[in-house]
Amino acid sequence: AAAIPPGVVSILDAKRGDIGNTAQAYARAAFDDLDFDAMTVNPYLGADSVQPFVERPDRGAFIVCRTSNPGAADLQNLLVSTPDGERPLYEVVAQSAQKWSRHENVGIVAGATYPDDIRRLRELCPSMPFLVPGVGAQQGDVGAAVRAGIDAERLGLIINAARSIIYAGSGPEFAEAVRAAAQRLRDEINASRAAPAGRGA
Repeated sequence: AAAIPPGVVSILDAKRGDIGNTAQAYARAAFDDLDFDAMTVNPYLGADSVQPFVERPDRGAFIVCRTSNPGAADLQNLLVSTPDGERPLYEVVAQSAQKWSRHENVGIVAGATYPDDIRRLRELCPSMPFLVPGVGAQQGDVGAAVRAGIDAERLGLIINAARSIIYAGSGPEFAEAVRAAAQRLRDEINASRAAPAGRGA
């Protein structure tokens, strides 16, 4: 995190999640030792495994909810019995994440490769921030993800691209190629945010 310029929010994509005392150690390492602002957290062990990552008002967590990988549906689409009827597990995770956000410091991970699910998550979580992987190398549609996930203020998304940026070039042109790739993505995100409301994915 020391290489990140001041004022830029730093997110550790570690997907941690373990029993309470281990989770506390992970949180201390991420927030105190490495000085990240937030991190991704796996909620599979339940509320007590998430609590150490969300108890500090000055730090936050993005709960792994609807991931961008091809095998996401193996578990995330399983139907779960709730008082409101059967619902996919990823929806139950999203609603749990809202309950865990006592300090308004919790978001969810929602993969760009599933824009219809992002839209559903935005319905369930109208003001929660979404961390959106899956653009670039995973070929998620930036425009579809943005139009599906922006909130009422046309914000609410952190679009994450890694491989498509860091492998954009090599050799003497590396820095300029990476910069150009990042700017193209930024421009595509902003153009999608500016699209008229109600435009389809």
